[in-house]
Amino acid sequence: MNETQKARERAIILAVQLKSQDDFEFSESLNEISSLCETAGLDVEAQYTQNRERSDSATYLGKGRIEEILEQREREDIEFDVIIVNDELTTSQSKHLAEAFDVKVIDRTQLILDIFAQRARSREGQLQVELAQNEYLLPRLSGHGVSLSRLGGGIGTRGPGETKLETNRRHIRSRIHDIKVQLEEIKKHRARYRENRRKHEVFQVALVGYTNAGKSSWFNQLTDSETFEENLLFATLDPKSKLMTVNDGFQVLLSDTVGFIQHLPTHLVEAFSSTLEEAKYADILIHVVDRSHPNYSGHIETVQTLLKSLDMSHIPVLTLLNKRDLLSEQPVENTFDTRYVTSRSAADVAEVKKTLSDFIQTQFTPYDTKLGADSGKIISQLKQETLVESIEFDEQTERYAVKGYARDNSSIVGRIREKRESHE
Repeated sequence: MNETQKARERAIILAVQLKSQDDFEFSESLNEISSLCETAGLDVEAQYTQNRERSDSATYLGKGRIEEILEQREREDIEFDVIIVNDELTTSQSKHLAEAFDVKVIDRTQLILDIFAQRARSREGQLQVELAQNEYLLPRLSGHGVSLSRLGGGIGTRGPGETKLETNRRHIRSRIHDIKVQLEEIKKHRARYRENRRKHEVFQVALVGYTNAGKSSWFNQLTDSETFEENLLFATLDPKSKLMTVNDGFQVLLSDTVGFIQHLPTHLVEAFSSTLEEAKYADILIHVVDRSHPNYSGHIETVQTLLKSLDMSHIPVLTLLNKRDLLSEQPVENTFDTRYVTSRSAADVAEVKKTLSDFIQTQFTPYDTKLGADSGKIISQLKQETLVESIEFDEQTERYAVKGYARDNSSIVGRIREKRESHE
């Protein structure tokens, strides 16, 4: 089957380094925007930066710097189809840059939205993308049309797409309302599932972390799954959940979530909050950190800030400092809630399951019960629904002594206690 491969769009990156920004922070943000371009399927031809107190209110970069870039393009015959700006632009800045360069101008937020539009597979994910795109577009409608309408298709035009320029504010507001109604229905559907899981006392654990930290690799290893794994930002967008087993039988529902990123715009966090809903109702979070990344501490800070803004900072966190196989220096010693790991090691996968079991135990209450010799079915249920620590059979009394840990409201432990009390 012969398919014509679509030519990749060529891009240049524009970035302003503010006086308040140190060189390392700025360098990391440039690396990140380059990675975002790669994820979006763009070839970056060049990067142009400028040091300023603040970005130019009309043209983002200063007029002199823009003239230099235009002269260099002419002189060295640099060709590009799109400009990617490493910040969120105002309507005026976007319009003036598009007029100066006569190409499409996409800011950082639009680029992230475009990647989300490519990655969303579920109906919910697609609706959330469209909602975020429309909410971003609405305040930017006036004076923005002509510069973008010349070039349809490609980066920045997925989702609402080429027709968005002809739509008026009323139509977009109406569409935003429709999407919110549909998302509310999906939210109710999720809530029913959650209530069902709560009734069945399912213990929930969610993987969170910076984008490309290795969450999907850990999801696959812990649940024996084969979900999408790639060394790209936002490789996972649609949430996935699957049962995993720890402590020789205790069942845990593990959820994978969309990766976090620095300077994620507020409306984007809001639009994707339902993608993170599985994490919001988790009993424990597993925070996966790419420890080999030069800015791993900045990534940890970003995740912690976003968890706080999503009212999730109260949930206990187990931290996996991932990709230890890529570290040149010797990792620091593990602690109770922090482990140096790599998903490529079977020993580390077993270690994480054991650590998670120990971590869950701290959230539970100990129990100690005696069961008759014919209690095989109840013991099997205890293994599934509680963390069983020991089972010993007393041949004299012909009874099992079972010790373990369970939720305070564990129905199986409650039924055993009631039964025992009624026989006393």
